[in-house]
Amino acid sequence: VQLQASGGGLVQAGDSLRLSCVASGRSFSAYGMAWFRQAPGKEREFVARITWSGASTYYVDSVKGRFTISRDNAKNTVYLQMNSLKPEETAVYYCAADPSPWQSRLLSYPGEYGYWGQGTQVTVSS
Repeated sequence: VQLQASGGGLVQAGDSLRLSCVASGRSFSAYGMAWFRQAPGKEREFVARITWSGASTYYVDSVKGRFTISRDNAKNTVYLQMNSLKPEETAVYYCAADPSPWQSRLLSYPGEYGYWGQGTQVTVSS
């Protein structure tokens, strides 16, 4: 599966952005998807996950109530709506897909994912 992330940019603290990740190459609807982020000098961090059915979503505590992950299987796309952005959330944001289909459990480590997009830069100014 190939993933293409987009939607990043430069915003001010408190603003919103919506990231998109378009998948191609396999049955998108059978794969759980996630967003990670990596700030300079830091490890890649789990942000959010949505299962293949869309029935379950998971978030890192720091974004709960502000970020929403969703998917549109008809468009092979997963989204990350980010509201009330903070300067410390400046990072490259990556989308990732499960290594195999029909996974419903929480996968929150980068090594648990099989496919990655190229990343999109999000910069939040104070």
